[in-house]
Amino acid sequence: MTPYDLRTATPADYDAIAAVADAWWGRPILHALPRLFLDHFHRTSLVAEGPGGMAGFLIGFISPSETDEAYIHFVGVSPGARGGGVGRAMYERFFDLARRHDRHVVKAITAPVNTASIAFHRRMGFAASDPVPHYNGPGTTLVTFSRPL
Repeated sequence: MTPYDLRTATPADYDAIAAVADAWWGRPILHALPRLFLDHFHRTSLVAEGPGGMAGFLIGFISPSETDEAYIHFVGVSPGARGGGVGRAMYERFFDLARRHDRHVVKAITAPVNTASIAFHRRMGFAASDPVPHYNGPGTTLVTFSRPL
């Protein structure tokens, strides 16, 4: 257990998430999380809150096209909350949500330079691909993840 409460996200959470995303990553990353994700997928997204405010968030959705899959699009954990189980708790809650929607696979992606994310996903039971060149077009090499539920 973590000392954080997990709740379903709301569209109003976007501004708080946008305010911390680049700082939590240490590089510009907000472009990968347009407001539409909180407008349209807030019911399948999570926010972790603790005594100091937001400690993490997970933006995910149940795929409307791949009927066996759910997808985790973007996850952030406050630097001060890392290592405390916030990320694991959010992923486990999302896995439960995906199971309730009769999904059997969860997928995600990250940049090859994000070695902490790759290691985390492997610890969470995801299989990681080799880097996939041009995954999102020219110049965007990404690692893909897949985890059976």
